[in-house]
Amino acid sequence: MRRLIIEEPVSRPAKWSPTLAWFALVVTVFAVLLIRFNRIDYQAGFIALGAGIAIALLAVAMSFLGFIRIWQEGRQGLGSAIRGLLLAALVLAYPGFMALKAATLPPIADISTDTDDPPAFSRSRAALQARDGRVPPDVPWEAREMQRASYVQIAPLTLDIGPDEAFAIVQKAAQNLGWQVIEAVPPGGRVGLGRLEAVDRSRLLKMPSDITVRVRPRADGTRIDIRSASRFGSHDLGTNAGHIRDFLEEASNLAVAVR
Repeated sequence: MRRLIIEEPVSRPAKWSPTLAWFALVVTVFAVLLIRFNRIDYQAGFIALGAGIAIALLAVAMSFLGFIRIWQEGRQGLGSAIRGLLLAALVLAYPGFMALKAATLPPIADISTDTDDPPAFSRSRAALQARDGRVPPDVPWEAREMQRASYVQIAPLTLDIGPDEAFAIVQKAAQNLGWQVIEAVPPGGRVGLGRLEAVDRSRLLKMPSDITVRVRPRADGTRIDIRSASRFGSHDLGTNAGHIRDFLEEASNLAVAVR
C-alpha cells in the first residue's frame, strides 16, 4: 500500500530571502572594489553601493515576512529566513554604523583648528592638480558654530620651538600618518608663514580628504593650524576631525621627542 506523503508548503518570502541577501552581498562587494580601485566614478559607485544596500533591506523584509507566514500558517522555511537575515545583516552592518554616526555628528565636511581664520588651501598648479581642480569653499559661520559645539577638543597646537623646527615636525607627522604630501613650503618670506598641502584617503573606499597645515611664527614659539575638508559630500561622518586629532597627537609626540 502506498502512503500519501503531503509536504508542508514552504514560505516563499523565506525562500527568497537568502537569494536576495547573497545578491546584495555580491553587488555591495563589487561596488566597493570598483570604488576602492578607482574603476568607476564616485557617483556611479555610490549608486551601485546604494543598490546593494536596498537589496539587503529587501532581504530583511522578506525574512520578517517569512517569519510571520511560518508563525501564522505553519509553513516551512525557518532556516532560509534566518540565513537571509544573517547575510543581510552582514551587508548592512557597516552602513548601519555609518548611519548612526551621521545621526549623532554634525552635518559638516570641513574642520579647522582656527574657526575664525581657517588656513587657506593653495591654488598652485600642483595643488589644484592633486585636488582635481577643486578648491574647498569658505565655510559659512553656521557650520563653524556647529564645529565649535561638537568638536571642542579641536584647537591649534602651540609649540615653544622655532618655526623651522616646527615645520620639520609637521612634515614628519604627515609622513608618519601616510599622507600624500603635495606641497611643503617652509616658513619665511614676506609673511613668514609655512604651509603643507596633503591628501589623505579613507581605508575602505579610498575617499580623498584635502588637508592644509599652516605654520605661523610667534614671539613665544610657533602656532600650527590644520584644516581638513572632504572632497565629496556634505557630511564627513567625523573623518576630518579624526585627521586633525591624529595629526595633533602625532605632532605633539614628535615635539616631545625632540626636546
